Amino acid sequence: MAGEAQDNVWPLPKFYFAVEVADLPEASFQEVSGLDVEAQIIEYRHGNSPEFSTIKMPGIKKYGNVTLKKGIFKGDNKFWAWFNKIKMNTIERQPVTIKLLDEGGNPTMVWTLKNAWPTKITGTDMKSDGNEVAVETLEIAHEGLEIANG
Repeated sequence: MAGEAQDNVWPLPKFYFAVEVADLPEASFQEVSGLDVEAQIIEYRHGNSPEFSTIKMPGIKKYGNVTLKKGIFKGDNKFWAWFNKIKMNTIERQPVTIKLLDEGGNPTMVWTLKNAWPTKITGTDMKSDGNEVAVETLEIAHEGLEIANG
């Protein structure tokens, strides 16, 4: 029913979330994607195996890049400044926290990206006959993903 408190019967809605990047002012994002991890597969077959196939074992974990999309505001170029800190093999790495919020604004699921840094920034496309908001895209690489319940 409408107006009910969130419980364990219904899945969480995905439209109420917050993103925090340490040492950078708060920013509101339109979309977050790429919260994934996979274990690379190692295939092995020893020489005296009677099976005519390989054994599959889990290998190194691989984390995908996270993509953040946000509206462009006048004078707001903090992510460009973070990207411009990239020098030869050095970058300022920051923790990034993504929180899925309940109706009271309290975190229910929290994803923390370890040692995150921007790998790509894409400015908005422009159309003379368009009526959409200007949106920029920030792609972030990281070295680990921790998940916690709020």
